[in-house]
Amino acid sequence: MRNRTLTVRSLAYDKSLRREWTAELISQTSSRIDLVGVFESTVEHRDLGRIAAGTVSYEFYWPDRWYNIFRFEYPDGGLRNYYCNVAMPPAISETALEYVDLDIDVLVWPDREPIVLDRDEFEENRRALSYPEEVVAKAEETLKELLNVDSLTSLFV
Repeated sequence: MRNRTLTVRSLAYDKSLRREWTAELISQTSSRIDLVGVFESTVEHRDLGRIAAGTVSYEFYWPDRWYNIFRFEYPDGGLRNYYCNVAMPPAISETALEYVDLDIDVLVWPDREPIVLDRDEFEENRRALSYPEEVVAKAEETLKELLNVDSLTSLFV
């Protein structure tokens, strides 16, 4: 498979665009899609702090799972953190990968307990965008699954 650049689109439940970036497709099987991107400039993130230019983001998506995981590495290759999005399974085309972000995130710093982020945003959007009860239940189930994993590396099996 020849690597290709994709536009990644994180969408709200109503399909409006939240964020968009480019990443290179490095592997695609029937069970997982792997992308990699590099921060071209330094970014100040509300929860992640200062992300330096050159930081590498490995992105892992599963067509049958309601989450995706980002592994951030410092420019020297050392692990910075994991960032997990509770999200609907992605759709991929020749030029793009899109997923519906369901607001709840799990941040994991090396050697620390997971931190749940954006529960308030989930509750706000649940009402504002009329999340169906089955979507709410699946988001909560997915959060429990992410928090019960002994090690994030076990998710890559």
